[in-house]
Amino acid sequence: MKIKLLKQSVLTLFLIVTMNFLATAQEASFKPTFESLKAYQYPEWFRDAKLGFWAHWGPQAVPRQGDWYARKMYEEGSKDYKYHVAHYGHPSKFGYKDIIPLWKAQRWDPEKLMALYKKAGAKYFVSMGTHHDDFFLWNSKIHKWNSVNYGPKKDVVGIWQKAAKKEGLKFGVSEHLGASFTWFQASHRADTTGPMAGVPYDGANPMYQDLYHAKAEAGDHEWLSKNKEWQREWFFSIKELIDNYHPDLLYSDSKFPFGEYGRNMLAHFYNQDMAKNGGQLDAVYTCKQASDGMWVQDLERGVKDTISQFPWQTDTSIGDWFYRTGQKYKSATEVVQMLVDIVSKNGNLLINIVQTPEGDLEPDVLNIVEEIAMWNSVNGEGIFGTRPWKVYGEKPANAPDVKSSNFNEDKIKYTAGDIRFTTKGDTLYAFCLGTPTGEIRIASLGKNSAVSHKKIASVKMLGSTEKLHWKQHGDALVIAKPAKLPVDAVPVVGFRIELK
Repeated sequence: MKIKLLKQSVLTLFLIVTMNFLATAQEASFKPTFESLKAYQYPEWFRDAKLGFWAHWGPQAVPRQGDWYARKMYEEGSKDYKYHVAHYGHPSKFGYKDIIPLWKAQRWDPEKLMALYKKAGAKYFVSMGTHHDDFFLWNSKIHKWNSVNYGPKKDVVGIWQKAAKKEGLKFGVSEHLGASFTWFQASHRADTTGPMAGVPYDGANPMYQDLYHAKAEAGDHEWLSKNKEWQREWFFSIKELIDNYHPDLLYSDSKFPFGEYGRNMLAHFYNQDMAKNGGQLDAVYTCKQASDGMWVQDLERGVKDTISQFPWQTDTSIGDWFYRTGQKYKSATEVVQMLVDIVSKNGNLLINIVQTPEGDLEPDVLNIVEEIAMWNSVNGEGIFGTRPWKVYGEKPANAPDVKSSNFNEDKIKYTAGDIRFTTKGDTLYAFCLGTPTGEIRIASLGKNSAVSHKKIASVKMLGSTEKLHWKQHGDALVIAKPAKLPVDAVPVVGFRIELK
């Protein structure tokens, strides 16, 4: 009898715990409303990560002409149109559908690349899911134009994910499909002059509408289409991507997309992540719109001008978005300067590491990544897992006033007069963003500073045993010019400052 009662008690307890868990999960689940989505909490892994690497890579790399080739090859008279006609033929006969099979990715070694990216300091990795070219890099059952059926004939997203997991990196995917429906309308045109005038490009052929989409209605030409059927198609495509791979991060190359379809997608993304993680939400969604706490705002090739209340992200590339012959790359110093500036303002940096069409990295890109790795190995304690301080930093009096926006990165030139702060526990880190030519003055840490009233106990240079000469004056902390920088290739200097 006692055993029977014990069994009943255990069963009752199990049922109570299960019902409570289900009730809690139901309460925690998101509904497709902005009011519900405002319950989102930013996961600590993303706040700690600070640096992600991105493979913005696909068939558009094949011609080696850079970004937007799939569209520009249909823009009569453009550089890419002329290149395409000269190298492949007229787009009425040889279109983007014929470029896709040329992408073989024969030198792609995802495990080797992922190990390099981890060494360089990346804490998360993002794979292209689909660009505006409507070509899916995953094993899709609803869209035949994908990398398992064409090109490399591999599940690119799945293979990247496996490599990221092996290295302990969080994994994300980017979707650029929302803009595809209007972006690809150039493929429906025809030349207006010349011997091929009036001959439709291959995008006008109904046989290929599953790649190029149907012709848009008059007036439907904004970045995000007004066509409800296309919005619905987007929803089911991105839902398949989510359900197949359960990524930690999802990036949309647009403002928050498609109203109710976007809200349903995001609620589903958050809910399935909680189901995967036993009720804990670890998912991150980024789009190019102020978040109000519902997601992570992304700035393309841009940075903020002050500390953000909510975590945010810059997405940029080490060069062009897709491989382009003869392109100029950011130096490791430029990447690190951006990283430190962004982290000081409560942001993360997601940077595309440009791959060749074959899938490997050019020697100069490899060198840049190795230099980033060297710098992070020395200074990473002041970057990863840190939080913003009371102010993001200081800048020279003559520095231009660059407001928060997309596409502002080329307006900012960092110098030794730029100081940025981060904190971890009771430790303050200060970074000088250029090669010091003399003493380093930090006004925020003076004895009479309105920012900090604490005395300084010690100042040490990260990655160095050099004894620094410093003094806390009334108007500034003054650090004598170091005799030698820890990483000559990247002259961004970090200091660990203990306050008392």
